[in-house]
Amino acid sequence: MTFPSHPLSSLPDTWRGQAAPPLADGETVCAWVELDLDTDLHYAQGILVLTETRLLAGSPAGWTGWPLREGLRLALSDHAGVVTLELVTSHERQALWRTTMAQHAGAVRLAEQFDRQREALTEGGTAARLAPACPRCHAPLPPGEKHCPACEADAPVADKEWALLRLRRFARPYRGRLLAGFILTILSTAATLVPPYLTMPLMDDVLIPFQNGKPIDYGLATLYLSGLLGAALVAWVLGWSRTYILAWVSERIGADLRTTAYEHLQQLSLEYFGGKRTGDLMARIGNETDRICVFLSLHLLDFATDVLMILMTAGILVSIDPWLALVTLLPLPFIAWLIHLVRDKLRHGFEKVDRNWAEITNVLADTIPGIRVVKAFAQEKREVARFREANNHNLAVNDKVNTVWSMFSPTVILLTEIGLLVVWIFGIWQIANHHISVGVLAAFLAYISRFYLRLDSMSRIVSVTQKAAAGAKRIFDILDRVSSVPEPANPVPLAHVEGRIQIRDAAFRYGTRAVLRGIDLDIQPGEMIGLVGHSGSGKSTLVNLICRFYDVSQGSIMVDGVDIRSLSIPEYRHNIGVVLQEPFLFFGTVAENIAYGKPDASREEIVAAARAAHAHEFILRLPHGYDSLVGERGQALSGGERQRISIARALLIDPRILILDEATSSVDTSTEQEIQKALDNLVQGRTTIAVAHRLSTLRRADRLVVLDRGRIVEQGRHEELIAKGGAYYRLHLAQTRQLDPPGSDSNWDGDDEEQA
Repeated sequence: MTFPSHPLSSLPDTWRGQAAPPLADGETVCAWVELDLDTDLHYAQGILVLTETRLLAGSPAGWTGWPLREGLRLALSDHAGVVTLELVTSHERQALWRTTMAQHAGAVRLAEQFDRQREALTEGGTAARLAPACPRCHAPLPPGEKHCPACEADAPVADKEWALLRLRRFARPYRGRLLAGFILTILSTAATLVPPYLTMPLMDDVLIPFQNGKPIDYGLATLYLSGLLGAALVAWVLGWSRTYILAWVSERIGADLRTTAYEHLQQLSLEYFGGKRTGDLMARIGNETDRICVFLSLHLLDFATDVLMILMTAGILVSIDPWLALVTLLPLPFIAWLIHLVRDKLRHGFEKVDRNWAEITNVLADTIPGIRVVKAFAQEKREVARFREANNHNLAVNDKVNTVWSMFSPTVILLTEIGLLVVWIFGIWQIANHHISVGVLAAFLAYISRFYLRLDSMSRIVSVTQKAAAGAKRIFDILDRVSSVPEPANPVPLAHVEGRIQIRDAAFRYGTRAVLRGIDLDIQPGEMIGLVGHSGSGKSTLVNLICRFYDVSQGSIMVDGVDIRSLSIPEYRHNIGVVLQEPFLFFGTVAENIAYGKPDASREEIVAAARAAHAHEFILRLPHGYDSLVGERGQALSGGERQRISIARALLIDPRILILDEATSSVDTSTEQEIQKALDNLVQGRTTIAVAHRLSTLRRADRLVVLDRGRIVEQGRHEELIAKGGAYYRLHLAQTRQLDPPGSDSNWDGDDEEQA
């Protein structure tokens, strides 16, 4: 990217007028980033502008500049959603600026270009050029690339692609039945075209001669009428057979599509679910697949019948009278043009309808599971208003689609009626000139009524086709997504796991935000490690990386000397037990929830795990013991009871590696003691990594690892770290005195939550 010809052409509009930077003659803007925070983290307006020779900082109060020179550095860091830029020398800090993560990409580019400019000037060269950037995400483009790989990966399938065609891979297993259905469709359509053809001789050879005074030929009449009855019966049998076969196939294609979409969804990493709404995903797998199934079983069959009927009818009409057939087919080009005109508008409209319907489902998915919170804060009216707003938005989008459709369908009907009138006029003229008989015109009218009926049906199918295409596109948006935690092509077999974990120079970025940096940690088999640190220090992220919910951005994590990225994900996770702060129970019985990780467990094994988790006594007090229903998300149980069931669930699979993520933080002291007894049984002989903000729960740990801003700052036992008087000591002192740690701007009694 070359520098702009005008020195201010690349700046935002706000900084081009009176507030523009004071540039010297010939001085050019090379890079800039807008700032939206001041040093006290209050929202404020500002900008950093880099020219070929200096760095300028602007604010409503004015401008300050620093010439580029050797030893001057622009350091960039980010933490807890705040980006910090420091202008420093080897001796002191010259200036400091802060901004939100929304400006992170621009800040990175500014810092990189600052280094290039400074090096070029100090080495006596010319100013370095800034690497081209993606116009969408502003990230630097790879060398030689014209498009951003990340944005291209996230880009939706082009609207012009008819996603329904991609369903053919789901139809391949049923090729034989589809072929049989297609042949039956041809035969049944042909059978329905026989009766109009028999009306010609019936009128010309039987009825019209009778009108002219001749006696009725009952034998001939019986023959023609028998032909009409036989054609109707054959058409009925063939139509029933092809409808059943094709409906059978379409139902299975729909079921396969649902299963495949759900299976693929289960294989995606947590990163994908972090940016999606539950209601939207439910709508895609439920409503969209059902819509596609209805289209395949009903409308696609009708469409195929319509096409065959039109082609066969056109052939018969041409064979009877070419000129009359030409007049009959006149409306066809106009109807085809109309279909092409409204197709794209309908597709875009139905995609918007789908998105708005998903928003309605999102409101339901939020409020129904959270109904206790809604009622506790008396927010029923607010949620009703939110639902009404989403519903009204959906109504407005539907009105726009219906406006297009309401004009289209009557226009098609008008064209067909005009076409029928033209046929009458031309047919009467042909009879008057003795070119055709009355029977031919009657047959034409019988055929044309079916012909135009099929044209009208085909025009109506445009709507359902575009709805199904929009649904298929949303389904394939899921199927096209690639997991950021891929399964290895040739996984290393995992034999007996001892539980040694080695973390080497591990780093992790969530989007543009650096969460962990340079983590080095060795955990011995059977050792219990406690992770401590303030909220956002990276504790839960480190646990997620060990579970391989995410992959490290750099470095590696090894279990028993094997990189976990080379292991089969299901096989690896079978050796990990997880107990979360908020235990999630599925709707079902107590026994089913305990045996979730080992569905084939016997009742004796379930009871043994419950005893070890100190859950057996309260389970027996339930109305049906182990067969009692726990309710939606375990709402029929208390928080401590749910936690002990989750501990029993982890005990049952007998994992070699155990993850305890704030397992006792949300319960009272007496319940915590019960849970702690269960945890003591759980950690025996297992490599355990425990995350907790109550330091008292970690005193049994063999080693404590203190994290701060994504780095390990201290390691050791409780007594050793207290004696050091460092970060852990300040944390301990803050908790015992219920004060914030000196020099910290974080609240230490919150949960770790980047949930990266």
